[in-house]
Amino acid sequence: MVRTLVVRGLLVGLLAGLVAGAFAFFVGEPRVDAAIALEEAAASAAPSEPHGHDDGAAASHDHGEEAVVSRPVQKAGLFLATGLYGVAVGGVFALVFAGLRGRVGPRSEPGLAVAAAAAAFGAIILVPFLKYPANPPAVGDPETINSRTVLYVVMVLVGLASIAIAVAAARRVTVPGVWAKGLVAGATFLVPVIAAWALLPRVDEVPTGFPAALLWDFRVASLGTQLVFWAAFGLLFAAAGERVKARVS
Repeated sequence: MVRTLVVRGLLVGLLAGLVAGAFAFFVGEPRVDAAIALEEAAASAAPSEPHGHDDGAAASHDHGEEAVVSRPVQKAGLFLATGLYGVAVGGVFALVFAGLRGRVGPRSEPGLAVAAAAAAFGAIILVPFLKYPANPPAVGDPETINSRTVLYVVMVLVGLASIAIAVAAARRVTVPGVWAKGLVAGATFLVPVIAAWALLPRVDEVPTGFPAALLWDFRVASLGTQLVFWAAFGLLFAAAGERVKARVS
């Protein structure tokens, strides 16, 4: 049964990844192009220095045809990246789903699939995004990328731990009624998340004068891509489970 779930997760993850890739291509890539154009315009307007250091820096930020990977290749590779991401997520999700079946969450497999996908989106995507939202090209100091990555990973771990704590707390509730379990789960989830949001350092590297509308649109597109992926994955995984169940019965 676990093998069947893993195969299902891999195939569904690939399909959901391609759906998310299409959303990112049509909604997110125009914002990336606009941000790159803004960055290159700022670089060309900057005064040249007599030293060779600036030449190397300009080359390292080149996103055009002279870049190591050109923008057309990057756009084509977007679908490969989201597809591989979906396959990896699908395999891990299937293993977790196999461990959750009959133990926590809704008793029906479709309900559990949708609930688990929603929980994963909240813990892995939404919790860290609200603290450290995605930034387009030309935003962010290359010198701080390692520290920013560590902070983002910490928020992902906080989200996952908060989900685990909330599920464990809800299972201990003896008061009848779904509302009681939901209230306890919500409170125990939010306490560590809010504490992490308050205690972890703030990162704000948006340069002065960067268009606020472009920044907002990029972040909405970035979050939307993940929302599309997890919504498609949860629904497709649930539908695949129902189809297998109907065929067996």
